[in-house]
Amino acid sequence: MKNRYCWLLLLPLLFGPASPACAWGFYGHRLLNRLAVYTLPPEMLPFFKANIDYLTTNATRPDSRRTVVPTEAPRHFLDVDAYGDSALTRHGRGLPRAYADAVALVGGEDSLLRHGIVPWQVARMKGQLTAAFKERDTDRILHLAADLGHYVADACVPLHTTRNYNGQLTNQRGIHALWESRLPELNGTSYDLLTGQAPYLDNPTEAAWLAVERAHAALDSVFTMERQLTAELSEDRKYGYEQRGRQTIRTYSREFSQAYHQRLNGQVERQLRYAARLIGAFWYTCWVDAGQPDLSQQRQQPSTAEELASERERQAAVAAPAAAIPGHDE
Repeated sequence: MKNRYCWLLLLPLLFGPASPACAWGFYGHRLLNRLAVYTLPPEMLPFFKANIDYLTTNATRPDSRRTVVPTEAPRHFLDVDAYGDSALTRHGRGLPRAYADAVALVGGEDSLLRHGIVPWQVARMKGQLTAAFKERDTDRILHLAADLGHYVADACVPLHTTRNYNGQLTNQRGIHALWESRLPELNGTSYDLLTGQAPYLDNPTEAAWLAVERAHAALDSVFTMERQLTAELSEDRKYGYEQRGRQTIRTYSREFSQAYHQRLNGQVERQLRYAARLIGAFWYTCWVDAGQPDLSQQRQQPSTAEELASERERQAAVAAPAAAIPGHDE
């Protein structure tokens, strides 16, 4: 029954346009923001459900922004391995949770940006969304909620926690899209992604860091299972060709993808479920910390100005010339 209900949530995503793989990919990010709406309490659900299409469509906006905002790329990842094994601890040689302290520790903001700032970005946006709820600003609430969902989701991706983000250092190039786009697209309709109501986060900043820690702990399996399977299957069984719109593209074969998915033993599904609940938890915590405003007493839809601004931002991203942007840019 749960899987049948998930099918209904997925339908609007299955017939959307294809997009390049980045972060959880077009499919994954939109799915997660959509699922997160259903983790909210009754006081929030009507407002968010009325705007579920906005939150779904704009879930990928931060990835599009990478092509036009030079400082956007570092907001999506944290190269934990650039700092050593103790990077995620709260004491000793761990990275400071306060952004200014982290900048001072590494010798400047450019040095910090080089290896990503996703947990600090999540914490920053948590404060912004709380302020928007306090001000009862419908446009800001929806805009920030959509973006915050994206960054929280990115913090839950193992390959967003390493310098070897696309297997380029271990002869596994392409693993990024395989793990976070190909596998969810092939298997998403069989996942049980309904999590129940999201909890209040007593320490939102630490929740963001714990998400990165959990994702990083899964990284060894991501690489090891792919490496083992590659050694067992020939090249012509690892890759195949599929029709995407009017293009025929070379991609990981279904045989290889499904064998990899099986060896990961539910890892992708677990991370999707965890991310959806965590997105909802951040939205809920922002609302509670803002004093639990009555969302029924404010404008229920984004303004025309907000819709037009989102469309202009989308068009600017489409028109931007392709360019390599430092920071997980493959």
